[in-house]
Amino acid sequence: MKELGVISTLPINRFTDNGAYLALSDGNELLIPKRYLSGEEKEGDLKEVFIYTDSEDRPVAVTDKPLALLDQFAVMEVKDVTSIGAFLDWGLEKDLFLPNSEMRQSVSPGDKVLVVVCVDHRTSRLIAVSKYEDFILSDTSGFKVGEEVSALIFDLSDLGYKVLVNGFYEGLIYANEVFKPLEVGDTVRAFIKKIREDNKIDLIITPIGRQKFEEGADHVYDKLKEDGFIPLTDKSSPEEIKEAFGMSKKHFKQCIGQLYRKKMIVIKEDGIYKV
Repeated sequence: MKELGVISTLPINRFTDNGAYLALSDGNELLIPKRYLSGEEKEGDLKEVFIYTDSEDRPVAVTDKPLALLDQFAVMEVKDVTSIGAFLDWGLEKDLFLPNSEMRQSVSPGDKVLVVVCVDHRTSRLIAVSKYEDFILSDTSGFKVGEEVSALIFDLSDLGYKVLVNGFYEGLIYANEVFKPLEVGDTVRAFIKKIREDNKIDLIITPIGRQKFEEGADHVYDKLKEDGFIPLTDKSSPEEIKEAFGMSKKHFKQCIGQLYRKKMIVIKEDGIYKV
């Protein structure tokens, strides 16, 4: 069934007491349970649905959207672990099964793990695979330094945060360049800092070059517009600045220097005032 694991828009063929039957591309029909219908549908109406297998391994259509579709990555929380594998929360009534044979490492309930959604061709069911290296794309030649990307944090290392870049590439954000709380499962805006020889990507979450100072200065000034005063100066501790603005002391000093030169702020002994 080519619709398995993806979002499809299918016509309603007929109604039953249990719901409605949707027409599949191969000529067969598939049930969408009654609880996913508004009650105002008519035969021939189109429904946008996600198709997977229910607790009895029967294909079923639902209007709920999972965290990831077929061949997509997502960080999912482990809900239960059994002798044959783990069950993950992916936003649907039935949890996603991660077989022992597809685990990168053992997991426990509450863990958050990066997986890709695949079809188990032996059972025709959707399963999770946490051996992500087999699915990562390695050709990073299309990226350039300074480019803005999406970064999904999926693991921690001694150096920092392992991330999935734009859905398919592996990258790293160094811990000593992060000035705000980050957690596994967060998706953040990041910028390419360096393409390494192993084709992995080093990233930074603050913009590079002039954009970095402009956005930082805007951030500081927005706070000033709210309160009229910030009890920080260039003599404040790095910890105070990090907590208030999520940036390094060096970056903060550059930002307030930019605002001062534009005569937008006044710096006094007790803090910064908006002009």
